[in-house]
Amino acid sequence: MRPTVKISPQKTGRNDSPLFTRQTQKGFTLIEVMVALTIIAISLGALLNTSGTQAHSTTYLKQKTLAHWVAVNELTQLRILKSLPDIGDKEGSTTMADHEWHWIRTTIKTEQKDTVQVLFKVFADEEHQKNLTSIIGYVGK
Repeated sequence: MRPTVKISPQKTGRNDSPLFTRQTQKGFTLIEVMVALTIIAISLGALLNTSGTQAHSTTYLKQKTLAHWVAVNELTQLRILKSLPDIGDKEGSTTMADHEWHWIRTTIKTEQKDTVQVLFKVFADEEHQKNLTSIIGYVGK
């Protein structure tokens, strides 16, 4: 013979009837999950946009720094030669960091006979469309 098990309804304190028992559910509703996913999607989109902007800025700053070094090197080279460059514009190029940098040197007379003003403009392209830096210096004998 099998023993019988008697199951009694839960007592809620208000009523002893099983119709009034309250079951508690654990977990999230569909709306809560959708709101959380929306917030995560918006946050990730903003993060990707920021990362792309930062990568572009880093590349630009690297180019600008290298272009400035090219201009400083060219001006220093003129100072080392201790001879005055010709008055007017001159175009040239220099290779640095596996890239060819194009520059325009403008030489202007000054009031002192043994000194000239030199302006270097450095470009990333041969067509001189992207001016990255300009530097002004003085060269004397």
